[in-house]
Amino acid sequence: MKLHDLLKHLHQPGALPDENPEIVSVEDSDSKVIDGSLFICIKGYSVDGHDFAETAVKKGAAAIVAQRPLDCSVPVFIVRDTTRAKAVIADAFYGHPSHGIHLTGITGTNGKTTTSHLIEQIFADAGNKTGLIGTMYTKIGDKKYDVKNTTPESLTLQKTFRMMADEGVTHAVMEVSSHALDYGRVHGTDFNVAVFTNLTQDHLDYHKTMEKYRQAKSLLFSQLGNTYSENSPKFAVLNSDDPASGEFIKATAAHVLTYGIDQKADIQAGDIKLSPQGTSFILQVAGESYPVTMKQVGKFNVYNALAAIGAAIAAGLNPRDALATLEKIEGVAGRFETVDAGQDFTVIVDYAHTPDSLENVLKTVSEFAKRNVYVIVGCGGDRDKAKRPLMAKIACDYGTHPVLTSDNPRSEDPLAILGDMEEGVKGRDYKVIPDRREAINFAVRSAESGDIILIAGKGHETYQEINGVKHDFDDRVAAREAVLRMAKD
Repeated sequence: MKLHDLLKHLHQPGALPDENPEIVSVEDSDSKVIDGSLFICIKGYSVDGHDFAETAVKKGAAAIVAQRPLDCSVPVFIVRDTTRAKAVIADAFYGHPSHGIHLTGITGTNGKTTTSHLIEQIFADAGNKTGLIGTMYTKIGDKKYDVKNTTPESLTLQKTFRMMADEGVTHAVMEVSSHALDYGRVHGTDFNVAVFTNLTQDHLDYHKTMEKYRQAKSLLFSQLGNTYSENSPKFAVLNSDDPASGEFIKATAAHVLTYGIDQKADIQAGDIKLSPQGTSFILQVAGESYPVTMKQVGKFNVYNALAAIGAAIAAGLNPRDALATLEKIEGVAGRFETVDAGQDFTVIVDYAHTPDSLENVLKTVSEFAKRNVYVIVGCGGDRDKAKRPLMAKIACDYGTHPVLTSDNPRSEDPLAILGDMEEGVKGRDYKVIPDRREAINFAVRSAESGDIILIAGKGHETYQEINGVKHDFDDRVAAREAVLRMAKD
């Protein structure tokens, strides 16, 4: 694609460069530049891409997009905001790939990963080739790819959509984080359906207030557009039990489908019954009732299922099509996942890393717990400090044996993080075991027949980040090894 053809999409006042080279790739990292690349200078928190423009030229960059004049031997096109320009250029360079895919975006504090997997499986079972982008991986058909962020930055995202389109994907589902919305990573992405799970405390280290956090989430719904189309209607699928949905209804011009349990909704669940083996409920939608039995456990998974049903209906599927999938699906890695190595007590690994998600999981555990409940929980470093005492308090409120330990301390002192957690449980009965493996070993050695161990916070993650270094660590593996070791003793 010619440089001028790309730059015209910016609708930037001023003349285009005299030169019009062929652009073979668009990059925002000088390490990826090849002959014929367009290099976009992004000013980040710690690194300024403008400082690497000359390096990019030496590696073969044919042109530069920047926010200030640069002394380079190739054309330099100045824009007000290179991050916004990157989203426009990426969408154009890859041929507006999301426009040809039925795309569902999911935002919310908890439940995004599980809900996205449910929706993707529903679409696949309906005979569609599917794609998925989220916390755990990117998936195109049956192929999985590693990811760095829940929602990739715009250049990677549009490249991924291009790959999906080229592979024949017709339906894709993606998690959309509040950071991604605030940074504009999904600018240029054409969503057909936007789903809201819930809004509880998280990421206040970044957003500062719950109001700003909610506003960031609302962008997904406002960005559905302001027009109506018979051929491609837009839908917002909202949780009627969460007060934030009222704000999102105001923010969107799209058609609204609501789901819920307690408040009246278009898609409603009642007569919910929980057990260690699964969950059953009665689904009410469009005047019809459907009995539902799922293998997934917990009221929070009922919400996830309702959200998935809403997305399926918005895509034109029959509720029965969605229920056929929901009733057979086993679950998602690291989400209320049991570890069975032959022990006579239950070990559950869950990604719960916010106060609300931890409380939801522990409420579910309390529904069938008959004896002791060990709760192993930590909090991530370089993240929202305000939730640390809350997480500890919830562990003490619901667990008979709470154990405070390390999560991903990142650049922080693990003991300092634990100190913040202890502020919420002064005078309570709990243990502090900083080493996460040893905390798991302690619970396994201590548990007796019929007890439950919940290992919360990391779920599917296979590493522990300490001082900027990722070490191999998987809660599921650590628990299984502890059980097998105990069996040999």
